[in-house]
Amino acid sequence: MLDKAKALLEEVKSFQAESIKEVEDFRIKILGSKGELKKLFAEFKNVANSEKKEFGKVLNDLKELATEKVNQLKSNIDSVSDKSPKGEIDLTRTIIDELGSRHPLSIIKNRIIDIFSRIGYQISEGPEIEDDWHNFTALNFPEEHPAR
Repeated sequence: MLDKAKALLEEVKSFQAESIKEVEDFRIKILGSKGELKKLFAEFKNVANSEKKEFGKVLNDLKELATEKVNQLKSNIDSVSDKSPKGEIDLTRTIIDELGSRHPLSIIKNRIIDIFSRIGYQISEGPEIEDDWHNFTALNFPEEHPAR
């Protein structure tokens, strides 16, 4: 077990990555919930008492080194990607500028709608004035009915 931990420690020391995906795959392989480090910590209980101190130290060193390595590689890759020539202007891109803001009455109306929606009311929209067809003819009121 100790040999396996030391071999993994050497692998972590020598690991290099070119992309964030490689770093993330490495992190999952070593530090993930089903990773190598978790397996070694699970095997810690099976190690003889005389070797536990040394094995525990190697595991802790491995965990610290792997975490530092992942953080260092991520920051290095981020800094390299920040220096890439992204400052060029794409003249073919459409311009979408968010100019202006909501009208104060619209803001208040939306707040009121939100409050009443949370209370349980439903918002329905339709014509504010009904015509003759919807009020009477569609309901089969005769032409001479007094409600008309």
